[in-house]
Amino acid sequence: MIGRLSGTLLEKNPPQIVVEAGGVGYEVEVPMSTFYNLPASGERVVLLTHLVVREDAHLLYGFGTEAERRAFRQLLKISGVGARIALSVLSGMSVAELADAVAAQESGRLVKVPGIGRKTAERLLLELKGKLGAEGVSGIALNRPRPVASDVMTALLALGYSDKEAQFAVKQMPEGLSVSDGIRQALKSLAKG
Repeated sequence: MIGRLSGTLLEKNPPQIVVEAGGVGYEVEVPMSTFYNLPASGERVVLLTHLVVREDAHLLYGFGTEAERRAFRQLLKISGVGARIALSVLSGMSVAELADAVAAQESGRLVKVPGIGRKTAERLLLELKGKLGAEGVSGIALNRPRPVASDVMTALLALGYSDKEAQFAVKQMPEGLSVSDGIRQALKSLAKG
């Protein structure tokens, strides 16, 4: 089993990248959440990996964080969910968002992911319940009171910012802010970026 890959990033063709390690170029498929955080081509990169061995192929999947890899492995355990769908889920939402959707049992958020229908979404919610708990989510999302982050996120989306921009701004917020201070702080961080 290949658990970690460290080398030079040669190519970036979403969702696939090529990493050269020890003179060998490894084709690695990554979720978009990892892809967005990759360095430029020619730079050094370290990925946590999961190897899927099939009759017709050996496929390597790479992740920027342990939480992403853990969520991917939990998704693979679900009947009818293969690596493609698991990668699609992690490309469509962060691990924290997935954990929130499972905790709230919101199938509507999962149905928005390409390749996930209503029945598959409901099966995911049922099978993942209790398996993407506190250990699966980044510490940033856990330490902040949920309603403030959620309200700030909603306000930023209403102002026309993209989901990715709003998430970035919410992650930059210091803890313990009120909703109005949080929105002010988020707008400042978005103006800088």
